[in-house]
Amino acid sequence: MDRVDFVDRVDEVDNPGVYFKRPPGPLWLVFACGCRDDLLYLIELRGALRGACGMLFSNRKAYSMKKRVFRLVFGCVLLVATAGFAQTKNNSIPLSQEPTTAEEAKRQEEQKKAELKAEADKKIDEKYQAWVATCSDEQQGWEKILQANLGGFYLPLYKAGRIKGQRQAWDYVKDAPGLPRVLIIGDSVSRGYTLAVRDKLAGIANVHRAPENCGPTANGVKKLDIWTQGQKWDVVTFNFGIHDRNTPAAQYEARLTEIIQRLRATGAVVLFVNTTPIPDGTKSYGSAALITQKNELAEKIMKAAGVPVVDVYTAVMPKLGELQNPNDVHFKESGYQFLGGIVADAIKSAVPRKN
Repeated sequence: MDRVDFVDRVDEVDNPGVYFKRPPGPLWLVFACGCRDDLLYLIELRGALRGACGMLFSNRKAYSMKKRVFRLVFGCVLLVATAGFAQTKNNSIPLSQEPTTAEEAKRQEEQKKAELKAEADKKIDEKYQAWVATCSDEQQGWEKILQANLGGFYLPLYKAGRIKGQRQAWDYVKDAPGLPRVLIIGDSVSRGYTLAVRDKLAGIANVHRAPENCGPTANGVKKLDIWTQGQKWDVVTFNFGIHDRNTPAAQYEARLTEIIQRLRATGAVVLFVNTTPIPDGTKSYGSAALITQKNELAEKIMKAAGVPVVDVYTAVMPKLGELQNPNDVHFKESGYQFLGGIVADAIKSAVPRKN
């Protein structure tokens, strides 16, 4: 008995077995869109049915009518199978929404929170972009710099604050003519005291801030040209320490030396603000002695380079319990006001030397 290659018509009997010799038709394409996860299984089912019928319908003369009957039956089988799989998928949706374990419930709660946050962020971004469109060309340029550099943590916070009309360290600064230009470079602690410095130097200097949390010296070497924007500055204050607490001494010294040289190329008087204390023995920050060691090394580097050091470390130590958040490197608002006052005084002392 001949074996039939049951594909589109019976025209080959030499090769046994079942083959798909043409691409899937429209029915399969539609079905694949709805149940693509189960498509491979149904393809195997289709092959098995065709093979069985091919073996049965071996009489060529009787094939035409049998083929029509088979296609009708086979089409019904596909429709029933499709409906069954679709119903299975539909029935699985409520099950996925009803957790059976505490772990599933927690995961779904986290997913829900993430979806709500994403939706809220989207609305904030739409409002922020609408606000940016109303800004001057210069301010739009500054906003683009922030968007490119603030990163996934600080940029959403900045946008939310901007929509609420809050004053922020990264606000665009339009220079008042005739006043010296000041740039603050540093980590989140310097971000915290930027507004205090700006307020204390109102009418005295135009106080700008680098467009990110500047992090370690490695990032400083990489991003310094973005922060200085190729412009001339009268005074630049900078700090690297908390994010460099585990940086080898030789690398720390080499990077600070390079940063000093590049900052001086802007025409600025350069001031190094040393690093504020960290809580001792915490898992996140390690030993407080790491900062003491970095400050000692930085002071040595600055002395060799002739760069004045603004010693906020010594000034804040006696008031640390009052001004710093518990078990944290960051400060309360009163702490940032205190630090900002020290930095502002140092800038005021540096400006006459520049002029």
